[in-house]
Amino acid sequence: MRFYVRCALCVPLLLPIAHADILGTAGAFSVLAGSTATNTGSTVIGQNLGVWPGTAVTGFPPGIVGGTIYAGNAVAQNAQSDLTTAYNALSGLPVTQDLTGQDLGGLTLAPGVYFFSSSAQLTGMLTLNAEGSDNAMWDFEIGSTLTTASASDVQIINGGPGDGLFWDVGSSATLGTTTTFEGNILAVQSITLDTGATISCGRALAENGAVTMDSNVISSSCTEASGLSASQATELSGPNEDSGSGLSNPADDSAADYNVVAVAEPTSLLLLGCCIGGLAIWQKLGRKKGTTRSC
Repeated sequence: MRFYVRCALCVPLLLPIAHADILGTAGAFSVLAGSTATNTGSTVIGQNLGVWPGTAVTGFPPGIVGGTIYAGNAVAQNAQSDLTTAYNALSGLPVTQDLTGQDLGGLTLAPGVYFFSSSAQLTGMLTLNAEGSDNAMWDFEIGSTLTTASASDVQIINGGPGDGLFWDVGSSATLGTTTTFEGNILAVQSITLDTGATISCGRALAENGAVTMDSNVISSSCTEASGLSASQATELSGPNEDSGSGLSNPADDSAADYNVVAVAEPTSLLLLGCCIGGLAIWQKLGRKKGTTRSC
């Protein structure tokens, strides 16, 4: 029995890091606010828009919501609860690298968890290199504010449809004018999108404060139509959109409604098979010699 237990403990070392969408029902929202959601101009929101515990939603129309507006009801409340759960889980992940005091502009970062003790700034282009993985994940743990300068850009390269990108913001986030952004912003307070800023593949999710928009595009569908190039259109995924409103029956939501990638790559499966086979032979030889060998 001890042999099989030890081998089981070896298995996680051979599997790639799996990315699962942890947003729960909040993942069905392109915009989720705590107090109010306000818009000026021709903003387009791909999925649902929600507010809780506030109820105020202004500027739609002229803004367009591709799903349904949930203001101050149980659907938005449940999404906010899931948002809080996701924020706490993400912000507790072990840190890969401390970037406190560095501007994200000009950096190229592999998948990992990146930490800022206070504010984070993006000026220019941030490149996220998935290094060929189909389920790469980046998580930015930011102690206070996230701010991007005008015309800043986030680009993901060499990725796949199971990749995930999260920004855990301890207070508020501001995307500067014409910024092209990617990923899910989870802010404890507010989120502001200045004129022309876009989230071409991601969400703006604020726990307590307002989400303020001005002629923006916020899309979680991750397609060429959302502003990505053909090569990038499949490099981030989120929950599958239900037909119609995007959240036809929240009570029916389950893991099947989300893209959960937890499958070992072929190389990992080969290594796993070799490991188990080798350990079995090693154990058998050890028994013949009257000794016990460990994994």
